Amino acid sequence: MNTTSNTICFGLNRKTDEDSLVLFLRKIATDRLLNTLVPRLAEKEIIEALDLFTGLMKKHLSKQEYHQLFLADEP
Repeated sequence: MNTTSNTICFGLNRKTDEDSLVLFLRKIATDRLLNTLVPRLAEKEIIEALDLFTGLMKKHLSKQEYHQLFLADEP
């Protein structure tokens, strides 16, 4: 399969999975989609999403990276 920068495809190899996840997250993070989706989420789903992403950041980012990359704090 020929993948491009606009293709979301999981399961071929690690690099394609990483590229696909980045594209997927960029697509889901648009204001239009989020403003439609978020009001439809149950309270439990909001907490689950928050727990997933904060857990991943806590596991994979240093405190400094968290502040610089997520909070956009100046060093």
